[in-house]
Parts: sequence; C-alpha cells; structure tokens
Amino acid sequence: MKTLFIVLISVLLGVASASAQYIVYDPTLHTQAAINQVENLAKYVEMVDNQIQQINTLTSQLQELQQYRQAFGDPSKILNIVGVDGLVQDLQKTGLGQTIGSLENLAQGVDALKYDANGLYHDIGETFTTPGGNSVSRQADSYRSFAAVNQTTKNFSDVYADVIARRKALKLDIAATTQKLQSATTASEAQKLTGVLIGLNSALAATDKELDQALGLSLVQDSENRNDQQKQKQARAEEQQAEFSEGIQKYGDTMKLSAEPPSFQETDQ
Repeated sequence: MKTLFIVLISVLLGVASASAQYIVYDPTLHTQAAINQVENLAKYVEMVDNQIQQINTLTSQLQELQQYRQAFGDPSKILNIVGVDGLVQDLQKTGLGQTIGSLENLAQGVDALKYDANGLYHDIGETFTTPGGNSVSRQADSYRSFAAVNQTTKNFSDVYADVIARRKALKLDIAATTQKLQSATTASEAQKLTGVLIGLNSALAATDKELDQALGLSLVQDSENRNDQQKQKQARAEEQQAEFSEGIQKYGDTMKLSAEPPSFQETDQ
C-alpha cells in the first residue's frame, strides 16, 4: 500500500510539473489537490481490498456450508425412512383387549352351557333328561358368571396372539432399520434412523407389557378350571333336585294314604 501511494504521488507531481510549462498555477494548491486525490485513490484501493477479503471469507464459508451439507445431508429430502411405516402402523392399531364391563356384557349363560374349551371340558348342554325320561331346560341366566370367565379367557387368548404377531413384525423392522443405520451416508439420515429405531424399541417394550398381561392367562386358565368344577357341581345339584322332585311325585302317586279312620274288630276271649 505504501509503495502504491508513493507511485501515485510521483505521477501526479510529474503531471503537475509538465503542466507548469504552459500554465501559471499555485504549487501549494495543486500539490494539496494531488495529495487529496492520492488519498482518495488509496481509500478506494483499500475498500476494494476489503471487498476482496469479504468475498474470500464468504467463499470459504460457502465451502464450509457445502461440506457441512454433504456430511449432514438435507433432512427435508430424507423422506423414505426404513421402519417408519411399520412403527406408524403399530402405533395406530387398536388393542384387542376389552374392558371388564364389555366382557361382562358379552357374557351369556347359554354360551357357558355349550362351552367345552375345544373339547377340554364336558358340554353340559341346555337341557338334561331325568331318569323318568323328562327333558328339563336349564336356567341359562344363572350361568352368566361362568360365561364371564370364559369371555375373559378368550380375551387373554386374543391379546396373546396379537402381541406375538406384532412382536414379530416389530423385530423385523428393527433389524432392517439397524442394517440401514449401518450404511447411512449422512448425519441427518443417521439421526432419523436412530429416531425410528428408538420408536420401534419403545413399541416393542409396550407389547412386552401387553405380553406380561397375557402371562396372566395361566392364572385365568386355573380360575376357569375351578369355575368349570363349580359349574358342573351346580348342574349336578340341579339334576338331583329335579330327580328328587320327580321321585317324590311318583312316590305320592303310588302310595295313596287312606283318609278313613282305622277300625278294629273285637275278639272273643
């Protein structure tokens, strides 16, 4: 900058000396004008130099941004993330489990009369036949409590089957997402895949809780076994009561008591 300033002053002074051969002038005034001109030109050169530095800085920043974008990627363009569809579908599913109130409303006594747990229990039927050959209908409403236990067992079985199927699908999605995460090329892609992976693991943990509830199936099954014993006991008591009533009626029809007072004959002694 100093060298350029000296050169400019020399040029301007040379011009001023050449002009002095023809025109009368004030050396002090022209010298000051030349100095001012040199200073203005120096300021202009400095301004241009500053602009060049700014351009270089912006260029460097742009290169850094491009490198950053290349390394981290554009999150808005990463739309098809492996595993996200399965996660959303699982979260949108409505659980198969029902409330106790719903199960109680579904309980019908006639269902308990015909329930045999796929042949595991004896179907007591809606009617029974007495030894005398009479067909007696059972009081179905009195068996609703047994039907409620049967409905509870079915509910646990449905939840258990649903949880097993969902766990299988979620584990497949977790495996696919993990493999995709290993080959992720940008930080944005890795972050999105990590988020999906966290969601999938959370969904799997949620199904584990449902599975924990389904583990109560063994307790429910035991309860149902005892429930069936009570049901069979009640059914047998009902049959015995009908048999007893029928026997009493037959006995009454067969054994007629006389309403006449007994008479005794006198004998000679």
